[in-house]
Amino acid sequence: MADIENGTEMETATSGDTRPERLEKLMATVVPVLNGAFGEGNLGYTEFRDELSITVAREGMHELLHFLRDHDALKFSMLKDVNAVDWYRRNDRFEIIYNLYSIEKKMRLRVKCFTQESDPHVDTVTDLFPSADWYERETYDMHGVIFDGHPDLRRMYMPEDFVHPETGEPLYPLRKDFPMMGVPGSLPLPERGSARTVGTNGVNGLGNS
Repeated sequence: MADIENGTEMETATSGDTRPERLEKLMATVVPVLNGAFGEGNLGYTEFRDELSITVAREGMHELLHFLRDHDALKFSMLKDVNAVDWYRRNDRFEIIYNLYSIEKKMRLRVKCFTQESDPHVDTVTDLFPSADWYERETYDMHGVIFDGHPDLRRMYMPEDFVHPETGEPLYPLRKDFPMMGVPGSLPLPERGSARTVGTNGVNGLGNS
């Protein structure tokens, strides 16, 4: 892996002596443009497994993604995914990750920021990338990261009242402190013997009475 601080590369462990062509293209194109626009030392660059990641303060995420999308030399017009990693017990617990692709330049890039558990907020980018709508909802539903300004930030998989039955605190299944076997009483379950099998003439046995 190689970390790049203040626009210069500091080599650590690498998988080979030379970078692949796609990474060389990223290093030669993206890093100089960003350092020129945002200043050296204001963004963090990490090279790992032949991919480039950029770290920015959460307050600057929207501005950076806007720049990456619109700059003529970059054109990262496709947001392929938004997700999060729970670094449980760290001060900056949640790592929020945006995976971008430039169709025009054929470049792939990862951009990330960090938030604390006590303030898990970051600005929405739905105004920049319509695909962020469901990506952000899913990340909110699973990790509890709140995307400020999202037009419809509701849970996606879990019910809106998915809370701890004793404390009333919201539950988020992909947080590291969520019990592996779930929280008893947090979800309504069908009574034993009430499940119906899928029939050939209908769903859940409908039409097969």
